[in-house]
Amino acid sequence: MAWYAYCIGEKQAFPELARHRKPVPLESVVGVSGNQVFLYPASDLAIIVSEHNPAETLNQKSGVDHARVIADCFQHSTVLPFRFGTVFNDDESLRKSIRSNQRQFQGNIDKLRGKTEMHLKIFVDDCGSHAGEKHHPAEGVGREYLTSLRENASRQRERQTRARAVSFQMHRLFMPLDEEVSCRLTESGKMVLDVAHLIDRKYVERYQNKFATTSTMMRECQMQLSGPWPPYHFVHRLTRSPHAHPQQPAAIAAVAPLAQAPMADQIAVMA
Repeated sequence: MAWYAYCIGEKQAFPELARHRKPVPLESVVGVSGNQVFLYPASDLAIIVSEHNPAETLNQKSGVDHARVIADCFQHSTVLPFRFGTVFNDDESLRKSIRSNQRQFQGNIDKLRGKTEMHLKIFVDDCGSHAGEKHHPAEGVGREYLTSLRENASRQRERQTRARAVSFQMHRLFMPLDEEVSCRLTESGKMVLDVAHLIDRKYVERYQNKFATTSTMMRECQMQLSGPWPPYHFVHRLTRSPHAHPQQPAAIAAVAPLAQAPMADQIAVMA
């Protein structure tokens, strides 16, 4: 039997596993393709899985269902999300993968216990008009071409400087335990900063209140807040490795909320 994997949790967080050594149904939780979700015991860990037919095609709704199951489990336990589409071919491959990575999984759970991720999206008016950038063909090398290169490079530096300044300000205001930041430029000429903050779960309300105050104070920026989420981006950091095929079960990595793209380590402003 093939198993579709959602995440790894703490066995002690699920009383259903106290007297069982075989998979136990997780009541009231429905997984990908409407399948029943199970708790699969593995030493001190609980692997959240559902039965899977390899012939079934995963789609966008599958991604939403994947994230929903992880969010449900996050209400009870620290979780390490599996990459969307991770499938174990049978019980033996599941047990073997968990055994070989047991120490790493347990260590990551210890590091993330009691923590959650908050996600900020910040829209900032570009300091240089994107439409004003000049693009000349390479064969037009000359004074005008070189001048345009210098102007575009200057705009790029200004964007990077502004993005770093806003990112630093967010860090100073919210004081997260850890953060992941990326930045991009929209066609309308706005910079968008995606900021993931790792915080203690007990401080979520304080963080939300700080956001309300900050969004009122920073009128030059439009800000959006979502969360609390499972610590997707920070699991990714702890398990960073060369990308594996989704069917390779040992690959544990973060998937951003509702299939958003992962954030980069450094601020990288795209023109």
